[in-house]
Amino acid sequence: MTLELRIVEKRVGAETHIHPTSVVMEDGSFNVLLGTTLAGKTTLMQLMAGIQKPTAGEIWFRGRNVTHVPVQKRNVSMVYQQFINYPNLSVFDNIASPLRVAGMDRKEIERRVGAAAELLRLAPMLQRRPSELSGGQQQRTAIARAVVKDSDLILLDEPLANLDYKLREELRDELPKLFAGRKAVVVYATTEPAEALLFGGNTATLHEGRITQFGGTAETYRNPHDLITAQVFSDPPINVTPVRKTATKLTVFGTVTWPAPKRLAKLPDGAYSLALRPHHVLPAGRAGAAGSFTGRVLVTEISGSESVIHVATPEGTWVSHSHGVHPFAIGAEARLHADLDHALFFDSTGARVM
Repeated sequence: MTLELRIVEKRVGAETHIHPTSVVMEDGSFNVLLGTTLAGKTTLMQLMAGIQKPTAGEIWFRGRNVTHVPVQKRNVSMVYQQFINYPNLSVFDNIASPLRVAGMDRKEIERRVGAAAELLRLAPMLQRRPSELSGGQQQRTAIARAVVKDSDLILLDEPLANLDYKLREELRDELPKLFAGRKAVVVYATTEPAEALLFGGNTATLHEGRITQFGGTAETYRNPHDLITAQVFSDPPINVTPVRKTATKLTVFGTVTWPAPKRLAKLPDGAYSLALRPHHVLPAGRAGAAGSFTGRVLVTEISGSESVIHVATPEGTWVSHSHGVHPFAIGAEARLHADLDHALFFDSTGARVM
């Protein structure tokens, strides 16, 4: 049984917010919508929920066409980035509200609310009103309300964005486990590639209202079908530069020549785009080594035991993300090493060729 979007499109006036989209999400699956702000994540979730109606196409759920079924008649839970709670109810009553609407037994309501409150660190606050809570506590209340309800479809629209760092990290670990035993389709929207990788499951990469790729999260990350998907699924931004392959050589930055990896032996000579994630660009490459180049340091960010270095090249800024502390001075020349074994190659249309 599945949630299926069949060539779903959403237009508002002359603007297309969601281009024709087809995707299938299985019962019991955890699915991530990954994309920048305004990529279409919220609109797509609202179409799935029935809050918005598609301009074209159909939405099927568990073998039933629900395209024109209003959200009130669907068993859906949705949590937004901005918390929504009933101001006149206590935290307990806010969390319990969907269970009472469903006519659930009082003892079962207490059990479920208690379990959700423990998970979300709300147990000492159950008798408070939302106005007595911090913003993070109010968001946790909204998440708990979605957690306790036995929904068929659970939509989480960047729900951890307003929480403090420690709680956000804890919930990133707990959320997939919380939904693992349910038959519900869970859809989670985020702008952060690292969050998608932590959750696992499946990931759909979105760009300007289009799903560019959908599949297992690790597979989508490792094997993007096109350059846009690789760019969406990289933070810091993936490094991209024109490259020319000639026999066994690669020419980048206009004059820098590297030996071509053996895996490119069957790739026709010509012009391509080379893309490399920042953690495959490391400092202290040896002069003359395959993949080495120099650039002028623009920014150095040192966080704990990691360094992020932005350098200027003849083809724009490249970023290195490495372990260790590498305090390059602004304006200094940095020698870096590109690990070509992990380089991705795309043709002029942006399609992956290697």
